[in-house]
Amino acid sequence: MADVISYNLFILLQESVMTDKKATLTVDGLDDSIELPVYSGSVGPDVIDVRALTGKGYFTYDPGFVSTASCESKITYIDGDKGVLMHRGYPIETLAEKSDYLETCYLLLHGELPSAAEYEEFKGIITHHTMVHESIARFFRGFHYDSHPMAMMCGIVGALSAFYHDSLDISNPEHRLISAHRLIAKMPTLAAMCYKHSQGQPFMYPDNNLGYAENFLHMMFGTPCDDPKVNPVIARAMDRIFLLHADHEQNASTSTVRLAGSSGANPFACIAAGIATLWGPAHGGANEAVLSMLEEIGDEKNIDAYVAKAKDKNDPFRLMGFGHRVYKNFDPRAKVMKETCDEVLTELGLENDPLLKIAKRLEQIALEDEYFIQKKLYPNVDFYSGIIMKAIGIPTDMFTVIFATGRTVGWIAHWHEMISEGFKIGRPRQLYTGSVLREFEERDSRPKANPAKF
Repeated sequence: MADVISYNLFILLQESVMTDKKATLTVDGLDDSIELPVYSGSVGPDVIDVRALTGKGYFTYDPGFVSTASCESKITYIDGDKGVLMHRGYPIETLAEKSDYLETCYLLLHGELPSAAEYEEFKGIITHHTMVHESIARFFRGFHYDSHPMAMMCGIVGALSAFYHDSLDISNPEHRLISAHRLIAKMPTLAAMCYKHSQGQPFMYPDNNLGYAENFLHMMFGTPCDDPKVNPVIARAMDRIFLLHADHEQNASTSTVRLAGSSGANPFACIAAGIATLWGPAHGGANEAVLSMLEEIGDEKNIDAYVAKAKDKNDPFRLMGFGHRVYKNFDPRAKVMKETCDEVLTELGLENDPLLKIAKRLEQIALEDEYFIQKKLYPNVDFYSGIIMKAIGIPTDMFTVIFATGRTVGWIAHWHEMISEGFKIGRPRQLYTGSVLREFEERDSRPKANPAKF
């Protein structure tokens, strides 16, 4: 196994193009400079290979890993300055217009768009894996009725490994593919079960006659005594929400999945780790924060006052859903989501909903006000997806669960890529600033500790 990994790692490194450039590092007190190779990807910035520093007694220091390439990947490329997002070379706008979520799943997993026959086969596999074991339904009884849906998702997804012992050999490509299919198929079922449990309603079984997003909405809002037909405009909007959140390169949750996977953990545990990371308000909770902000503003007459607060650098209030850490230009996903948002509001006749009117007015200000234009604080994908889900009737505590459902394919694609191409267990280093060697004093002779506050 170790020989296979070493060989695969060698092949992986060969696929990076070494340039003629070298980076030379000179350190005070070190007689010789350190020469570091420079690699080029197919597109994007060159990277400096710093692994030789460890042998010289040095580590790099990069809190948040904002300047560190932790891996090589062929899945997703982002150019934040130009507002570009591509999956396997296809612009996100093109996929949103011409493709659908399941076809994008196939692309992320396999590297190519499927033929018509391959697409139908893949769709059939996912459709027939949507059912979950009946024992899983009993798991939900252990959660309090007002448990946060993300808490339930973390527990339930991790528990899937207890049901599927037949496909947990991560060195077996067929096992990895089966696990990928199961996760993509069952996440909408589990997400809907989280919602139903919080509402005290019976679970709805998946319907194999429905499409992926349509089936999710059926399980969310249908009941055994009343299962209304899913509006195709709403189903298409939900499919786009899944598609636009399918992958976003090496973000916090994806990096967590890779790090967990580097230990050899099973895929269900790795995806549960990704869900836990996504739960953080700085990551997956952004669209939930948008609705909280709109509720705080409360009325259109308060908008100008809150915009003034947002412009005041001494005021802690911030407009949520505007700007993006990665995109220094317009979020390319937001362009597509804006169109979808307009379609949904028109279809549902909600142009006069108080919160949605506030949202549309804030959108107008952000697109026209010089302050927001100069700072490039454009509405992002979280802003529009939050509005859409509010309009559909999805509660805010379910927003991140839906994000996790769409992102599952990205997580599993990165996990598979790492496992199949060779990997080392992740082991970030640190700059230690704690105490040096200390003498141990007996308990009775120690002074009061006065421990640091948490």
